Amino acid sequence: MCVPPWRIQLPLTWLLLLCFTPRCSSRPDPHQREVLIKMEASREIGGGVVLNKKEQLLDKKLYQMKQQEIAAPDFPPAMHFFKAKSLIDASPVFSILQKMPKGAALHVHDFSMVGVEWLVKNVTYRENCYVCFTNNSFVRFVFSSVQPKAASYCSTWTLLKTMREKYNTTELDNSFIRNLTLFTEDPDSDYPNQDVVWERFEQAFLVAYGLVTHAPVFKDYLYEGFRQFQMDNIMYVEIRALLPLTYELDGRKNSRDWSMRACQEVLQRFTAQYPDFLGARFIFTVHRGLNSTQAVQVVEEAMLLQRNFPDIMAGFDFVGREDSGNPLWYFKKALGLPEERGVQLPYFFHAGETDSEGTAVDQNMMDALLFNTSRIGHGFAMPRHPVVKELARKIGVAVEVCPISNQVLKLVSDMRNHPAAVLMAEGYPMVISSDDPALFGATGLSYDFYQAFVGFGGMKSNLATLKELVLNSLRYSSLSPTLKKKAIAALLVKWDKFVSETLL
Repeated sequence: MCVPPWRIQLPLTWLLLLCFTPRCSSRPDPHQREVLIKMEASREIGGGVVLNKKEQLLDKKLYQMKQQEIAAPDFPPAMHFFKAKSLIDASPVFSILQKMPKGAALHVHDFSMVGVEWLVKNVTYRENCYVCFTNNSFVRFVFSSVQPKAASYCSTWTLLKTMREKYNTTELDNSFIRNLTLFTEDPDSDYPNQDVVWERFEQAFLVAYGLVTHAPVFKDYLYEGFRQFQMDNIMYVEIRALLPLTYELDGRKNSRDWSMRACQEVLQRFTAQYPDFLGARFIFTVHRGLNSTQAVQVVEEAMLLQRNFPDIMAGFDFVGREDSGNPLWYFKKALGLPEERGVQLPYFFHAGETDSEGTAVDQNMMDALLFNTSRIGHGFAMPRHPVVKELARKIGVAVEVCPISNQVLKLVSDMRNHPAAVLMAEGYPMVISSDDPALFGATGLSYDFYQAFVGFGGMKSNLATLKELVLNSLRYSSLSPTLKKKAIAALLVKWDKFVSETLL
């Protein structure tokens, strides 16, 4: 029996072909099958991209490589990233993805963008760095010109230089690295549920906090972050930034204006040295655990920052675990302030980073659209909300997909089952990003692109898929139309060079 025409959206000629000919029977015409296969392929991300001859050759090469990896007994996307990383590092496909120009990283958090080895091997070896050990066996750091005052949650502060003279430096550094990342050799046992892994996740941020918020380190950290992303062939980043009140060696606190000016200064210095790096913008973030009165205050501060730093301030967002934080609708009074006052404050909301279907938090994607969000961070729950998905597609709101983060934080175990596979097949506007790469032992975007391309992309994703995802990262950025056009032109030059060099 034929599928009723109102159940599917097909061009009229194809409907006539499929449903109003004698061949519409239990013995379908092979040509009809071919038409359907082509129709599905045309709807996928990359389905409308036409590859030139060189790109077709590289596409064939990638296809053969991917075939071998999918056939291997240990398939990395089916494994936890902590166990799969060494296999990915040895992958020929991954090697090509590392060389590929990736456009922009649009979902990255400020305190987790720099590899933790740099923090430990560089920052903790600086003068006046103190360490203490908390009651729950974590560490805290602070820089101070004098002995810091004792804290109730911590042991006596010890000058790290002195401690290194007494203990094995390698073992000490390795313990700090373990505190700053989520890496473990047995993630399934060590993180049996989302509550446990999220607690560990937030502890890692607290460990980094005392290091990164020291004013000189703040600038160096940001510069190193740009460098590490640029090394992974990324030309632009949008950073979810807490814009913390940084501190000086004597304990004096700096304002958020100081942090924004520091961001400007570091960015100018970096782009002067690396002119191919097109820049960065910052999305001011606060934790979703605050109350409605506090939310009004921070939105007012965000509007002020937007007015004072329009070139690098992209907008505003809430961060933190959705399932345990306040839903967006709770903050409706605060989020309505910019429109009431005629102020332009773009929103870039985390939403749908949950598998708690039917809860108040599960409505965050809908509310994000009602509050006119520019993009949706994660959108893991998107396929379960058809009306939200259709509306978001219609108004051009892209989803920032962060594969490794979703796996490590226990939303999905096998990348082949990631909901983004559905979005990719439907050609939904999406970008690939890395969320908190340093905490996961990753860098830049290459590992997340691998999981998307080989994992939930399967054998259907190809070079055209990659090209559209890379272009999407600039299309859905907060750059002005003029800067987007310039960035895309520069990216396409890099892309053609990448294709030619990879074929050699």
